[in-house]
Amino acid sequence: MTKPSALALLPLAVFLALFVGTGLWFQAQGVEFAFYQVSAPVAILPAIALAIWLARGSLNERIETFVRGVGDHTIVTMVLIYLLAGGFASVAKAVGGVDATVNFGLSVIPPAMVLPGLFVITAFVATAMGTSMGTVAAIAPIAVGVADATDLPLLLTVGTVVGGAMFGDNLSIISDTTIAATRTQNVDMRDKFRMNFRIALPAALLAMIWLYSQSSTAVVEAPGDYELLRVLPYVAVLTMAILGVNVLLVLFAGILLAGAVGLGLQPDYTLVSLSKDVYAGYTNMQEILILSLLIGGLGAMMKSGGGLIWLAGVIDRITRLGGREAHGPRTGELSIGLAVAATNVCVANNTVAILLNGELAKDIAARYGVDPRRSASLLDIFSCAVQGLLPWGAQILLASSLAKVSPLSLVASIQYCWLLGLAALVSIFLRRAKRVRTQQPVTAVESS
Repeated sequence: MTKPSALALLPLAVFLALFVGTGLWFQAQGVEFAFYQVSAPVAILPAIALAIWLARGSLNERIETFVRGVGDHTIVTMVLIYLLAGGFASVAKAVGGVDATVNFGLSVIPPAMVLPGLFVITAFVATAMGTSMGTVAAIAPIAVGVADATDLPLLLTVGTVVGGAMFGDNLSIISDTTIAATRTQNVDMRDKFRMNFRIALPAALLAMIWLYSQSSTAVVEAPGDYELLRVLPYVAVLTMAILGVNVLLVLFAGILLAGAVGLGLQPDYTLVSLSKDVYAGYTNMQEILILSLLIGGLGAMMKSGGGLIWLAGVIDRITRLGGREAHGPRTGELSIGLAVAATNVCVANNTVAILLNGELAKDIAARYGVDPRRSASLLDIFSCAVQGLLPWGAQILLASSLAKVSPLSLVASIQYCWLLGLAALVSIFLRRAKRVRTQQPVTAVESS
């Protein structure tokens, strides 16, 4: 049995110190692209070496643990999404899809509603798809085009997409996070959705009001000419996503359709051009792909070393201080949120963070009178709020790669995730002190 160990979390601290620390130092020196001077995939190497050195067992066993983390199903799936998203974005842009989509959008959306409209569209697509990654991959390139066509800051438009994607991912009943939260707490998806909606909706409305205030001064020049046929790849991708088609198949079909549009409308566009554009898209994803693989391995090392068990134990001990009656449901809810948020920072994967804290959250809920539906909701909300703000998280890495901006610089522009975390805390502190019944009939969890 794995023993708890705070030392197992030290490699993560080393990685953050090198990546964030050097970026801040270069920024203070006035160096351009400060956070690209020491790339994250390189900064994480000393942390991996430290994790392997701290691990137990033979050297081969330690390396095997790392490799298993790299080859984790979730990590490999994300890598495939990165590749296909890069290929789709590259081909769609090359055949004029981005320009046509932006010009069409600007011709029908009032300038003051550009950002709120972008948020609503992204949120709708993410809710239908059940994945924030696929949504960011499909819409982030359009956000970049919108920023180029208006006087709106690039970070603001891309941050709007990330926020909308996290809103939809958090509420979707086919999302991995929803499935993980409801199954670990033994509650019905629809009940968890209602709990989430009460917190997420106010945060989304506040975010849209703020976005409206930021885009009210947008200056939109007369939209350029566009051919709706060039918009077809995006429409097809979004339609397939809404219909629930697998995100990998959606992006692959998008590449084929975008290539067909280019071959049909551009005489000088050939199969060779298509292959080069697809590969260029792969190349653009190189940094995020490598970092995701290495983070997967580092996360596995920290887990096997007992770091996550130690973290869960600390949270559990905090909840026990003073006894049940002295604290009640409010402390239990805060503890659940803190546990999943802290774990998410370590593993940079909200689904994994929920799964790792499922049993702990269920125990805390039982001891402190927290409604299991509320527990499932808080697990999903706090993990999504943190995931949408992690510079080394998949969503920000993908968005920053597509927009060619620093992941850390993007964090401050994702207002919805900040507001979601704040709304969750407010809901806890303003909750009624009355205990809820903890022994509820367990309903069958809906199939996704």
